[in-house]
Amino acid sequence: MFDSHCHLTDDRFAADLDEVLDRAWAAGLTGIVTIASSADDARAAFDIARRDPRIHSTAGVHPHEAGSVRPEHYDAIRELCTAPGIVAIGETGLDYHYDNSPRDTQRAVFQRQLEIAADTGLPVVVHSRSADQDTAAMIRDAHASGVLHCFAGGVDLFETAMVAGWFISFAGLITFRNFANVDLLRATPRDRLLLETDSPYLAPVPHRGRRNEPAWVVETCRAAADLRGEDAALLAATTTANARRFYGLDGVGST
Repeated sequence: MFDSHCHLTDDRFAADLDEVLDRAWAAGLTGIVTIASSADDARAAFDIARRDPRIHSTAGVHPHEAGSVRPEHYDAIRELCTAPGIVAIGETGLDYHYDNSPRDTQRAVFQRQLEIAADTGLPVVVHSRSADQDTAAMIRDAHASGVLHCFAGGVDLFETAMVAGWFISFAGLITFRNFANVDLLRATPRDRLLLETDSPYLAPVPHRGRRNEPAWVVETCRAAADLRGEDAALLAATTTANARRFYGLDGVGST
């Protein structure tokens, strides 16, 4: 298994990160990508990734943090992208549900990161919540590969991603009884499907309500296999291969 998206720099992992990682490896994970939310967080994620060749990290600014971005933050992201182990730009994107940053600022910061992804050749990890129309428009104009993480969007955004050749990633939401995108989970081509925890958020059933952690991507895989009518072991192998291909990790850091 491979957890394609988590946040190991979150304070909720500060006291027991080593134990969290031990449980992940014991659960059969062979890779983890810890996702950055700001320029400072990207440095912290990189420091964690350097501890183990099975851990990789990203550099980018979450839409919640877009309002605090300064020009030097883009320079820091570009500089980090030259470091081995940085495998993507993000997480970036648009969040019109919380609107923690002005929408025009979110779009501008997202656009700059799409440009960095295009310039560096790295894929982009995109957060989109209640912003399907604008996210889809920016994907159509982008010159970068990417993934829509923790997908909860609609058909139009899904189809835009498919036409663009992007990946779709599903998290613990798919284990919830009110998960509304079963048809899109089933429609995702096998070679463009990723699985994630988004930990410490969105713990899957039967752990719902607790701090999420990478080991529990196994539960998300079981649920995805059940909903898609596929063998769980085969889906685990397939999504692991997909994650390694998406992040450019074939032959790197596996055990």
